[in-house]
Amino acid sequence: MTPGPVLRAVFGAALALGVLTGCSADASPEELQYAGDYSSHPPLAVIGYPSTGTLGITQQVVWRIADGDADGLAALADPGKDRGTTEKTAENWIAAFRKGAGGKVTAEFYDEGSYRQTVVLYLHDTGQVKEIYILPVNMNGKGVFRVRMTEPDPGEATAVAPWVPKKPGELGSKMVP
Repeated sequence: MTPGPVLRAVFGAALALGVLTGCSADASPEELQYAGDYSSHPPLAVIGYPSTGTLGITQQVVWRIADGDADGLAALADPGKDRGTTEKTAENWIAAFRKGAGGKVTAEFYDEGSYRQTVVLYLHDTGQVKEIYILPVNMNGKGVFRVRMTEPDPGEATAVAPWVPKKPGELGSKMVP
């Protein structure tokens, strides 16, 4: 292969990146944080039908666990819940799932995600499974999604519900009645 096509491809990618970043001058701190996190973590495989909100919060949960960021993880919880329980849950999730969250993860979103959603995380490197619940909350007059964090006991944090399949996709992303 001659250097011509390679250089054109590199130049094209650089030009596209320049155009994209040139349009992001008005990006909020949250958008910049998300872009940094997205580029510095392995991609999340997705099964089912997340909404934009449920997908975004799920990605952040996996990233905070992988980074060992207990404060950042606890900040993703419903602010109206007991802070001590939330903080202890964050510590438990990090202790139990940090290694797996840093590798390949599949998130299976159950049922329809416009309101709330059950999400099962499959941590492929460790073979672990973690079920989380994503709920809408009102924060400063704005509807946002948060994760339910009410597992202050380490055994409770690592327990897998009997309905959860061993492999992603086995139930077709539908909850068992």
